[in-house]
Amino acid sequence: MIRILCYGDSNTWGYISGSDHQRYGEKERWTKVLAQKLGENYEIIEEGLNSRTLISNDERPGKEGRNGFKYLLPCLDTHDPIDLVIILLGTNELKKVYHKSMEEIGEIFEEYFVKVILNKKSQVDGRSPKLLIIAPPVVHEDSSGKYEGAHEKSLKANEVYKNIASRNHCYFVQNTELKTGIDGVHLTKESHQVLADKLYQMIKEITFS
Repeated sequence: MIRILCYGDSNTWGYISGSDHQRYGEKERWTKVLAQKLGENYEIIEEGLNSRTLISNDERPGKEGRNGFKYLLPCLDTHDPIDLVIILLGTNELKKVYHKSMEEIGEIFEEYFVKVILNKKSQVDGRSPKLLIIAPPVVHEDSSGKYEGAHEKSLKANEVYKNIASRNHCYFVQNTELKTGIDGVHLTKESHQVLADKLYQMIKEITFS
């Protein structure tokens, strides 16, 4: 069985745009749709966490453990062995409170996630996983001010993440068809389906040894 770890934030968890922490169902969120399409020879491991950042610590009460890097290595070891990691991260780092540009986010993403994942050898068979990077969706700011300035920054996500994928010989999915819903951050149900379709086609072309 080919084991695929999906590591991300609320858009991997399946947060319904504009809801009060409601989650898309097992026939709607991209991880579950992908699992159904791939069939019984693949195992999809869901590791989506609402508000997960790259390296920033969310200081809000009840938001402990959102630093994605701190959990990355324990997560990889927990699910060892892993054939492929699919990662969709970076949106939460665009929040005004963290003061980061898209270029800075790209540098952090490459150093703390891409290189770490590609160099993490399995304790079971000594292999490192393949990596598939998804560019975070373009953010559309709402009236809360939480993502002030994030729209212009996120427009650069495809270019930044594509270059990272190219330098590190990773697979890449751009965000062009990934639309967000009413809150401007979380993917629509249709986008979950689109993403699952794109990933299915790509994964079927990957050779796993």
